Amino acid sequence: MPFIRSDEAVVHEIHGVRFVSYVRPGTGSQDLAAWRGEVAAGTVAPAHVISEEETFYILSGRLRLTIDAETAELGAGDAAVAPAGSEVAVANTTDDPTHMWVTTRTGLTTRLTDGTTITPPWAH
Repeated sequence: MPFIRSDEAVVHEIHGVRFVSYVRPGTGSQDLAAWRGEVAAGTVAPAHVISEEETFYILSGRLRLTIDAETAELGAGDAAVAPAGSEVAVANTTDDPTHMWVTTRTGLTTRLTDGTTITPPWAH
């Protein structure tokens, strides 16, 4: 099924971020996962190490994105690439929500700084 309608998106929420999952194995993808991330105003999500490369494209708002030791403030139209094995952290320090489009390979896992491993359902 090459077309995914908005009513087929599945919503997940964790650490103050809403993940609206479109592209995943459940919608016909074999290799890629893509979702819209909605980061509420004032949200600081925990840092985590990613098992697969991720790309971020800011649709609206502003986001502070840290990849390993490098931090940038990104706005609408800006993009970033986090290599597999890097530590990623996102924060929305503004008074407005931020929306971004994120892509990765299916099978992504993340490891929090406390050692907890998360298998995000929006990438499986």
